[in-house]
Amino acid sequence: MPSPLTSSSSAGNAPILHFHNPNANPSAPYDDELQSVLNEQGAEDAKKIIRQLPWYNPTPLRELEGLAKSIGVGRIFLKDESTRFGLKALKGVGGAYAIYRLLAERLRDTTGAAEIPVSDILNGVYADVIETVTVACATTGNHGRSVAFAAKSFGCRCNIYVPLQTSPGRVDALQQLGANVVRIEGNYDLAVKAVEADAKKNGWYIISDTSYEGHEDTPRDVMHGYQLIADEIVGQLPAGVLPTHVFVQAGVGGIGAAMCSHFWQAWGRQRPRFIIVESKEANCLYRSVESDKLVIVEGAHNTRMYGLAAGKPSLNALKILRKGADDFLAIDDAESFEAMRRLANPVGADPALTIGEAGGAGAGALLAVMEDSDGKLRSELGLTTDSVVLLFGTEGDTDPESYLDIIGTATANS
Repeated sequence: MPSPLTSSSSAGNAPILHFHNPNANPSAPYDDELQSVLNEQGAEDAKKIIRQLPWYNPTPLRELEGLAKSIGVGRIFLKDESTRFGLKALKGVGGAYAIYRLLAERLRDTTGAAEIPVSDILNGVYADVIETVTVACATTGNHGRSVAFAAKSFGCRCNIYVPLQTSPGRVDALQQLGANVVRIEGNYDLAVKAVEADAKKNGWYIISDTSYEGHEDTPRDVMHGYQLIADEIVGQLPAGVLPTHVFVQAGVGGIGAAMCSHFWQAWGRQRPRFIIVESKEANCLYRSVESDKLVIVEGAHNTRMYGLAAGKPSLNALKILRKGADDFLAIDDAESFEAMRRLANPVGADPALTIGEAGGAGAGALLAVMEDSDGKLRSELGLTTDSVVLLFGTEGDTDPESYLDIIGTATANS
């Protein structure tokens, strides 16, 4: 890959920034390079393990008929991750699988056992070994919560590094899960560098959802874990119904790439138009694909969509999205906040949904596109009254105080 291009973030003048990816080809096969990043066997292995966890339950796929009618598309489905593992965010599946893989490998080396059942780890069979293991990661909120929860459940130690501007509510949630939280002066990408240095010095294991040179295997495990969510969606859609458009929000890109990969492999040439949504403050995937080189968006990333506040793409994710994502959109916080309010106060018989700041980005982009009087971007994205749109509510009110400030009520159902 070409050397990185470093760029300063800029909100620009347009309400939404759009880049159509000329390299995306709906009829292209899922090739060998992509198979080396994410593949069906890896997704099946992850699904097998995650479904054995006692706290696993599929999350609902909501159809929003009222919202679809009000904005002029055929159907809208939203994968509601606000209850996943009790963490209120979808990232729990990735962290749990990656830590299991780490512990199983270590236990096979130390015990000689061929198989390490999840139940044995949870029941403390290997507690004397596991309690000597320390995992660590950087986070802006939800991935760290995933890692902390899995570490506590499996019995290992956990250090979580966060940017200094991370909200007190998110830090408190990490501490309640038993994590040692380290605040870093600077943005998420500096927190990644700090945890990498300290892990190397102290013998910790990094459980990261972002991959970089020399650290790609564990992020691949995390992404294979995320693919369980896409697998659930494939099974939950009504018979004979496939999305024409998918809007999925992205920070470093792991979730977006995992969804893109799974739908590409499951639906082939019938796969939907895949649209990545980022914050204008940290649209590193947009800029990297547009420039055909790795772009690092520096700065404080002043967005309240905390899960999207990442300035350096994951290399694994970028390999998939540069071929598989059709469009990239960059939005302001206001678009996501508008979606949060409208999902909490629904149209017609639609359910009231509690969706957090980063979780509202995809829906916010769709609303802004469909309700723009100009109609140009709507046309460019091929959105019509027949379109079937899939959205992701990637988090609930993971910071209740912030959620209350934005929509004015504690939860959608209160």
